[in-house]
Amino acid sequence: MPFLVQGCIDDHTLAVTTATAKEAFAKAVEWHVAERFAGVSIYDGVTIYSIEQFSLLMALQEIANTVEAAAELGQINMSASLRKQDTDS
Repeated sequence: MPFLVQGCIDDHTLAVTTATAKEAFAKAVEWHVAERFAGVSIYDGVTIYSIEQFSLLMALQEIANTVEAAAELGQINMSASLRKQDTDS
């Protein structure tokens, strides 16, 4: 999904489209910190986010992915444990 990063400098609005959320976040931070752009935002096609909002969204998504992976790993380990118990019987 493409992301649109926008920012303002010297009464001009600049925009760039990136392929990933990480690229969009990196560009937004670069513009805001290094280039001193004002009003930097990230648009995902549905919602416009500030840098702070987008960083929170990315962190929450990473946590959800970690929990999901841990749950899947737990199910795999549980299945292996049950198979081992069946073969030991």
